[in-house]
Amino acid sequence: MNAEHILIVDDDAEIRGLLADYLSKYGYRTTGAANGKEMAAALERGQVDLIVLDLMLPGEDGLTLCRNLRARSGIPIIMLTARGEDTDRIVGLEMGADDYLAKPFNPRELLARIRVVLRRAKALPGPAEIEGWREIRFAGWRLDTAARHLISPEGLVVVLSGAEYRLLSVLLSHPNRVLSRDQLMDLCQGREAAVFDRSMDVQVSRLRRRLRDDAKEPGIIKTVRGDGYVLAAKVEQVP
Repeated sequence: MNAEHILIVDDDAEIRGLLADYLSKYGYRTTGAANGKEMAAALERGQVDLIVLDLMLPGEDGLTLCRNLRARSGIPIIMLTARGEDTDRIVGLEMGADDYLAKPFNPRELLARIRVVLRRAKALPGPAEIEGWREIRFAGWRLDTAARHLISPEGLVVVLSGAEYRLLSVLLSHPNRVLSRDQLMDLCQGREAAVFDRSMDVQVSRLRRRLRDDAKEPGIIKTVRGDGYVLAAKVEQVP
């Protein structure tokens, strides 16, 4: 079995070296990158199973890199930063990070979080191949994946928040499959989503309003009592 590959993106060479040495002791293969350009090159060279990404980087910062990467890839991301305020953590998660760890940190804690994120990623249902598709059609609606907004059956544009877009993308990736609240939170935003977004029920309620889906008798996003939610519609993808 091949060792899991961790990409460490940090402009501090000492931190990259220390983390590489530490993680290698526990069977991980590592690659270091000092900035976004080196990160992109490492991703092109081969499979990466998880990215440890520093927020404060020269050039494009970690938040920008995270957002851009998440738009085209589901690779798990753990964000590192010297800033530990809740607002920074929330923004990191909103950009699509799976977890967030403030510096200075104990390498053992990072190792534990890496294991949890990788384990969760393997346990989650695999997404449909929606990357590269320009438009997704369902129940008379269209999702423009480039502009990241909805188009109603009447042709009106409905702007989505980042959280709404991610939730809808996840549901469209698993049509007619029941997903639990925990699975939805993990697929959408990671382990701390419930802390900052209150509950997945609130997110579903907001998305239903965007879709004009009757909350009492929804026809698109249905509640499966005790289990979670299911997108009950045929999904068609347009390249």
